[in-house]
Amino acid sequence: MYTLGINAAYHDCSACLVQDGIVVAAAEEERFTRIKHGKRPVPFSTWQLPYHAIDYCLGEAGIALADVQHVAYSYNPWLLLGAHDGNATLQLPLEPSAHVSSEWTSPWDPLFLSYIVNAPRQLAGGAPHHLRQRFRNVRHDGPFQWHFVEHHLAHEASAFLAAPFDECAVLSMDGRGELATTSYGFYQDRRYKRIKQVNLPHSLGLLYESVTSYLGFLHSSDEYKVMALASFGKPVYAPLLREVVHYLGDGNYEVLPAEWDRMFGPPRERGSAFTAKHMDIAASLQAVLEEIVLRMADWLHEQTGAENLAMAGGVALNCVMNARVRDRGRFKRVWVQPAAGDAGTSLGAALWIDSEQRGPSQRRWQMDHAFLGPAYGDDEIEAFLRQAKLRYRRADDLPGDVADLLMQDKVVGWFQGRMEFGPRALGARSILASPLDASMQQRLNQIKDREDFRPVAPVVLEEEAANWFVDGGVSPFMVFVYDVRPDKADRIPAVRHVDGTARIQTINRGQNAAYYDLVKAFGERSGVPVLINTSFNTRGEPVVCSPRDAVESFCSTPLDVLAIGPFIVDKP
Repeated sequence: MYTLGINAAYHDCSACLVQDGIVVAAAEEERFTRIKHGKRPVPFSTWQLPYHAIDYCLGEAGIALADVQHVAYSYNPWLLLGAHDGNATLQLPLEPSAHVSSEWTSPWDPLFLSYIVNAPRQLAGGAPHHLRQRFRNVRHDGPFQWHFVEHHLAHEASAFLAAPFDECAVLSMDGRGELATTSYGFYQDRRYKRIKQVNLPHSLGLLYESVTSYLGFLHSSDEYKVMALASFGKPVYAPLLREVVHYLGDGNYEVLPAEWDRMFGPPRERGSAFTAKHMDIAASLQAVLEEIVLRMADWLHEQTGAENLAMAGGVALNCVMNARVRDRGRFKRVWVQPAAGDAGTSLGAALWIDSEQRGPSQRRWQMDHAFLGPAYGDDEIEAFLRQAKLRYRRADDLPGDVADLLMQDKVVGWFQGRMEFGPRALGARSILASPLDASMQQRLNQIKDREDFRPVAPVVLEEEAANWFVDGGVSPFMVFVYDVRPDKADRIPAVRHVDGTARIQTINRGQNAAYYDLVKAFGERSGVPVLINTSFNTRGEPVVCSPRDAVESFCSTPLDVLAIGPFIVDKP
């Protein structure tokens, strides 16, 4: 039984294919179209489906859409249609934003919801011409069965059906779904129960987005930059923010309307310098978010008595907050979906419908790695290198040869195996460098055209993590920060953030042999089993996916070396 999961309502469009409980493939649309986040979360783009990601997932299984039994779309429009459920028509004014209607949350809701209701027709008949081969011989009503899955249920399922737990509490937090912005649940005996949800307009995700915009960043995109900026400030404005967002007890909170320019003065203009005040605002927002989420998690522990917590939703990409829940909360173990944002809802929707259709049988899959995307064979890579007229050589010992280059302070584009699913580069499409010199952090930010305050993250051998990071445990997805051990700080200065932490990735050989062997080879040469690992892209660009993407990024940036498949490409 094949189940295709689709996320398309807002941003980070993606697709996932599940066969009899096992994830075959998952990928974001941006990786193929080269449009960051796939699209912006506006009503006019809701109709766009992730056709390229769907085509890839079907191709990975060697099937066509007609071979799929179930399609799971991670949004349920019927939860918002209300009295219009069953109506043949919806009215949309010529200028919706000029009209106020009490029956809709937004004047654009009729357009937004009609696009989603018609998603089965769009899937059946709207594929681009060059992809239509796999989309033939289907109608909107078959042969597949269509399922609209509530957005937060898709987030939750992406956590509890992927986490390495047979029983866990579940916490999902994002900007918004249909109605919910936060949801709590309990997974036990292979069944899931929603305990409580917080609904619009109260949203921790939208609060963080709003301050992100005030600070001159792009909302629904740059929230992680605010998290990084927060480490440079002090939470002096936390009392003001506590007047806007309050924890009410019993898992409830409220977010009141706020005019940031009246509270803090004029907003920062994009491209202007950061002041101490901007940093303090970011620090205050981060501190208040951590306070509230920690209290929410503790309440959930009281309700469930569970030892394990699984988290998802875009807010769960805040790795500093995750670490606070891990270290100061009451759960013994915390697991975060690596594709915690909306991209992960295609995986959650597919897993949920697959589980529903098969019944509460034994789970057949858990997510111990994120390498679910496209891979390219050696012959295909070499053919492209020849076409591009690049000088290259086949390495006799790729990990050893690249480790030697890293010891020379070369910055390496690393393109190997199946691509990662989710926003983090985890050793398949990465830029790698030595952590031994503190100046490497600034050098990488210049290469990638990133803001100076942005940290770079380390990858460490799993068995060595505790020797370099305080309480360093298994952390394969870069969703938690750890303190760098004081006695090791001077040895890996490039990956130590200003607050003394690092967002680590641990790697074992079973997850990615070539990547593990490279880190080990570097450790043998340097005495440091740690490398800088940052995503293989530049500002505003998605992470590279294909050999063409990798070569274009390599040739247009100051990268020194490209290690692509078994080949090494040097610059003159």
